[in-house]
Amino acid sequence: MNLSAHKTITTTKISPSEMSVKAQELSRFYEDMRTIYALEHMLSAFEGQIAMSTSFGADSIVSLHLMAQLNPDLPILFLDTDRHFLQTLSYRDEMVEKLKLTNLITLKPDPDEVNSEDQDGTLYAYDTDACCALRKIRPMDRVINSYGAWISGRKRHQAFSRHKLPIVEYEGGHFKLNPLARWSQQDIEAYMKTHNLMPHPLVGQGFRSIGCWPCTKPVETGADPRSGRWEGSDKTECGLHRPVFGGDNI
Repeated sequence: MNLSAHKTITTTKISPSEMSVKAQELSRFYEDMRTIYALEHMLSAFEGQIAMSTSFGADSIVSLHLMAQLNPDLPILFLDTDRHFLQTLSYRDEMVEKLKLTNLITLKPDPDEVNSEDQDGTLYAYDTDACCALRKIRPMDRVINSYGAWISGRKRHQAFSRHKLPIVEYEGGHFKLNPLARWSQQDIEAYMKTHNLMPHPLVGQGFRSIGCWPCTKPVETGADPRSGRWEGSDKTECGLHRPVFGGDNI
């Protein structure tokens, strides 16, 4: 498949089924491509209609560092749930300054919805799905469909539920791009060492996947990195990433 066949990608006037086929073609196209070149092509193909999301979590710095080399002005979407570790917020501020990212967009839950649904701040304790919907899914839904493509930092090695993660998906009216899908933990660590990138301060305390403080615990060495999320429940995802072609809820 040649590069010119995917030079510019439109996200309008094409049926959802055609979009899904296009996503599968693009996944195969990017599968063996070096990540920096794949990202560069994605930015060109979806120019003016693309954003990246980040949690400023355990290894978010890799995606952000790659993007800073290509387009530090790209919209970077950050969900401020009002439940982040203080270390995450400090790390966010430090990394934005270090990488000279100029377009951080902070998304927050609607205050009226918070007052109605979680007035005492304990929703997470008895309904984690509702809490994620309030603080993550709906704030993201309010903005994400204004973009044709959304870059995420998900990787196949992070959890069994992600082991078939494609590099490109199509869902909810937009493409979702996962340029680091193939990266292993060793790849992440090697990249960070090569570029002298500072890890999230909680990684050294055993946190391998970092979300909101009430629902995140450290994990044992060698364990599924996401096993510390929503510990004691069957929940493995917040719901931002819905089912896509291939059959897995990733």
